[in-house]
Amino acid sequence: MADQILVRYGELALKSPPVRREFERLLRRNILAQFVADGITGRLRSDRGHLYVECDDGPRAVRALRRVFGVTSVSRVTEVPTDRTVIRDRLLELAGPHLTVGVSFAVRARRTGQHPFTSQELARDLGGDVLDRFPDRALRVDLDRPDVELFVEVRGPQTYLYFDREEGPGGLPLGVAGHLVALVDGPRGALGAFLMMKRGCRVGLVSVPEGEPLVRDVLARFDPAVRTNRAPSDPAAWSREVELLADASHADGVVLPIGIEEFPSARARWGERVLFSPTIGLTDAEVDDWWKNVIGLAG
Repeated sequence: MADQILVRYGELALKSPPVRREFERLLRRNILAQFVADGITGRLRSDRGHLYVECDDGPRAVRALRRVFGVTSVSRVTEVPTDRTVIRDRLLELAGPHLTVGVSFAVRARRTGQHPFTSQELARDLGGDVLDRFPDRALRVDLDRPDVELFVEVRGPQTYLYFDREEGPGGLPLGVAGHLVALVDGPRGALGAFLMMKRGCRVGLVSVPEGEPLVRDVLARFDPAVRTNRAPSDPAAWSREVELLADASHADGVVLPIGIEEFPSARARWGERVLFSPTIGLTDAEVDDWWKNVIGLAG
């Protein structure tokens, strides 16, 4: 297992210790579920605020991790001991192919734990080492908008070197909140379901014919265990299908792609059932922009 990936999560680290432990347990379980669904072999370890994945196929694992709610970003990393000489030598070796003639670069250093140097000192010294190593490449330091970023993350006795971050969906792990059922009739309905999944809800999906590709090709990729139903083409039957799945799955509420003007009638139709419409304040253009980002995460 040659590939190692650093997995970052945001909101989880802000919770109280008992809640954080439970959220991290669910996050690990969801990562492994994605790996099983994609046929990826890997193992996990963790420290506060990070998970580390060792796997047999780094690119495929990164694509899978980008579909796990709770993950804010991932990076393929090289792990070295926290020794200034070792860090310098390995960083220069790895950076060489990235630093072509005339590019600008920045060293981004962070550290956790007690060390005889600050993050700023480490970044400054490594930046000087880069310039000294490649004097014939006309490299420039640009801390604001560099062409290449060299990341050095010191975490206790180990240091992680990497060159980019792949965005994840963020939010909370699936399973930390309730169960819902969403009507997917197009991008608005699909985005509504996605946003509730991002808040940790398990969401069953009822798709009308226009929404089936959005469920099959995008939303289902974020939850290997998702429960889906198909609704008939007749709009009059859509609510009934949502209600049937909500009853069968003991859902706490339903997610509907409705506007403000439709809310009173929806409230009357659904009675005591809790209604969610997270896209209610978005224009169609804003929904389309958000949905394009979701498609990108789905890979």
